[in-house]
Amino acid sequence: MYDKKFMEEAIRLANECFETGKGGPFGAVVVKDGEIVGRGRNMVTVHNDPTAHAEVQAIRDACQNLNTFQLDGCELYASSEPCPMCLGAIYWARPKAIYYGAPCSVAADAGFDDVYIYEQLGKPISEYDIVAEQHDAEIAEETFERWKNFQDRIEY
Repeated sequence: MYDKKFMEEAIRLANECFETGKGGPFGAVVVKDGEIVGRGRNMVTVHNDPTAHAEVQAIRDACQNLNTFQLDGCELYASSEPCPMCLGAIYWARPKAIYYGAPCSVAADAGFDDVYIYEQLGKPISEYDIVAEQHDAEIAEETFERWKNFQDRIEY
């Protein structure tokens, strides 16, 4: 259930991030049983890592702290609507809820291209602005067949 204090912490992290020159205006926290178990700030420019978004950083922190790769029973609070990459990471982490502050249109107005990426994802892969070609499917598919028969796999 939504709790304003956690959104305020995500927004505080977002402000702190850019005010200290350590990234963009994004912050996120992961909450479990009323306690913050993970924090993240946008660290893209600090780490030269385009995947170092606040939500991804918070998920990584929470998973390390909880010693798990899934965030069952957790909630994620983000200062802004998650971009497509972060939304994918959130779905892989499987929290029970996402609460966000500013919509992606506000981030777009501030110069972030989330809307552009959402538009790309709405197209068939053959129409993406970045070339996307499939090759060697038969070889790659063999890996999945081997995975299905691998007795010691950990499901996720």
